[in-house]
Amino acid sequence: MNKISTYFRESYQELTEKVTWPSWMQLQQSTVIVLVATVLITAMVWVMDFASSQILKLIYSFFK
Repeated sequence: MNKISTYFRESYQELTEKVTWPSWMQLQQSTVIVLVATVLITAMVWVMDFASSQILKLIYSFFK
């Protein structure tokens, strides 16, 4: 039980004294970067999905 309480005490101390938390501006900038990257990657996947779907439809139409 002593090891558990020591673990929580040291974890709390590390989070409050040793970790450098980002400022509000840095957090906002990081959030915008993540959102933009997510939208771009989603768009790329959608384009690849749409293109492959159209190509497969074209290929399947040759065998009807």
